Order: sequence, then structure tokens, then C-alpha cells
Amino acid sequence: MKIILFFNCIVLTALISCKGQSQKQIDSNENSIKVDTVKELGNNIMLVYQDKKNNYWFGSWETGLYQYDGKKILHFTTKSGLPNNRIDEIKEDHLGNIYFTTSDGIVKYDGKLMTILKESYIENYWNLTPTDLWFKDGWNSGSVFRYDGEFLHKLKLPKNKLGEDYISKNPTHSNPYAVYSIYKDSKGNIWFGTGAIGALRYNGKSFDWILEKDVVEIFNEPNEGSNGVRSIIEDMEGYFWFNSMFRYKVYENRIPSQNKLDSIFYSKEKSIGSLDGKKNGNLFEYLSIAKDNNDHLWIATYRDGVYQFDGRTIKHYTVKENSNPITLFSIYKDNFGNIWLGTHNSGAYKFNGQSFERFMP
Repeated sequence: MKIILFFNCIVLTALISCKGQSQKQIDSNENSIKVDTVKELGNNIMLVYQDKKNNYWFGSWETGLYQYDGKKILHFTTKSGLPNNRIDEIKEDHLGNIYFTTSDGIVKYDGKLMTILKESYIENYWNLTPTDLWFKDGWNSGSVFRYDGEFLHKLKLPKNKLGEDYISKNPTHSNPYAVYSIYKDSKGNIWFGTGAIGALRYNGKSFDWILEKDVVEIFNEPNEGSNGVRSIIEDMEGYFWFNSMFRYKVYENRIPSQNKLDSIFYSKEKSIGSLDGKKNGNLFEYLSIAKDNNDHLWIATYRDGVYQFDGRTIKHYTVKENSNPITLFSIYKDNFGNIWLGTHNSGAYKFNGQSFERFMP
């Protein structure tokens, strides 16, 4: 009987795994999971997210998840069904289900149950549809996940000569294809920011790499920093920012280059330069970027606060606790246009119109 079932599954699904094998239910006891009600958020709040119902979600690398509905705070941990208390991503599908990327798997939450998504059997099943969700796969794997609402497909980033040469010369180093960020642009294309070899665009038909020195960390000298492409955004003029001193004009299709032996799909220009405004400054790279309702860019650095760029001028906001700079991680715009910060050790911060202050519900 098992053999017949397995054979039928292969025939019906062809390139994907059997339905029902893609998910694992964590807790079905009375259609509920165990959560604690707490009075405040933890100190380690790396991510902020607001869902379609306007609930806020706060992700920690240490203490799991917090949900705030405007009245109470619910705390989700491994006791609630999370496979791990480290949360790396929070996303929502078109049906209102919430997804959490943990260091031990991707979890789907439908408001009652948590379900671990299980990988399909077939690798590299690349596709691009508007309702797909894309997730990172660990910091050093060189793969991503595409979830089509039924199956979770593990996809390896396509290789390029630059990456392969680096691996050949440095076999013990971190994977240069490691994915640090994922971004969907205004045309529905998916971008992947890597740790060492630049940014990759997938448009459903082709893969296009940006391999410029400002985004490719393996071009750096030994004394230069190595930040990777940790954040991607498309600005009001359609330029792309890859947390560097340049911005990129990207074309839908490749165009012939001057030597007619190759083709390109982008051009680059210097954007705002050093964030601190110094002529010889070196504050070019940052951790996270968001766009507000006025299309102004908000840029979060590690220890130098937040910079706002309105297309012409830069404004700096310090973020401190007891006169000490706070180490930031992420910046986020909510459904109402509010700007939030995720931090390593100081909870969540919210912009009040003049400054950033710690969020105390």
C-alpha cells in the first residue's frame, strides 16, 4: 500500500514532493498553542514587523517572538512550538498567515497553529509568481527558499566565475554565496544580497549579477571592512541601493555594452557619499534601509544612529541609551508610516517625529 501511494504521488506531482509531506504540525491540542502574557518586550529585539491586522511582531535572536495587539503582549518561545528562539525573518502571505524564519526551520502561523514547513524533494525548482514568499536559508548555505503556498523549494544561487575562483583559493572561508538579504522590487523581480559577491536579480527568466567593487566584498583589501549586501531598496526614482556609496539604475533587459562583446543591465552613480557628510569620510556602508511615506530614505548604521535622506539633504539622528550609542540592527516602516528600529540589546525603538525613543507599551 505504501509503495502504491508513493508511486501515485510521484505521478501527480512530477517535480515536487508529495502533498502532506511538506509540512509538520507542531501542536494540535485544542487548536491552540502555549503562549505567555508579559508586561514588556525583551532587550534583544532585532526585527519589527506589522501584519495586515495591525498586530506588531518583534523578533529576537535570544527570546523568541513577541506579539502586541495594542493591549497585551504575547510571548512565543520553543514552549509555543517554535523550533528555536532565534528569529531571522518575519513575513506574511496574501491570506494573512505569518511566517517566522528560525535557525532551525521556517514556521507558518495561522493564528491558531504553528507548522514547520518541510522542504520539497526536488532542488532548484526556480519560478516567480506574485504570491510566492522567499526566505533565507542560514547565514552560510548559499541557498534560499521559495514557498508557493504548498511546497517549500530549496534553491541554490547560480554560480559565477568570481565566486568559484574564490572558493577554490579559499576553501575554508565562509561561503561567498551566503544570502544576507532578500528584496522584491516594483516590477516583482526578486533580489538577493550576498555576503561576498554582490547582488543577484532573478526576473523569472534569467539571473543577473551586480559584481562591482562596492558590493563585492572579496575585492576588498585585508584592512577594509566586510559588510556584505545586508539591505536592498528601490528609491523614488527607481534607483537601487545596496548599502554602499553608489546607487544603481537597473534595466529590465540587458543592453549592449560599448565593446559589443558583452551586455549589461545596469549603470551606477555616486549617491550620497559618506553619511556623516565629511569630504574624506568613510561611513559608506550601513545595516538596514527603509523608505517612508514621503519616499525619504531612512538608513540605520551599527553604532552611528540613523540618517534620513530626502533626495537632497541628509539629517542625522543619534540613538542613545544613558548617553551611550545603541547598536542597531534593522529599520522598518509600519502600516501607518511610523519608523522603527531593531536593536541588539536595547529593545525596540520608535520615531516620535523628533527623535527615536524606546518603545514601552
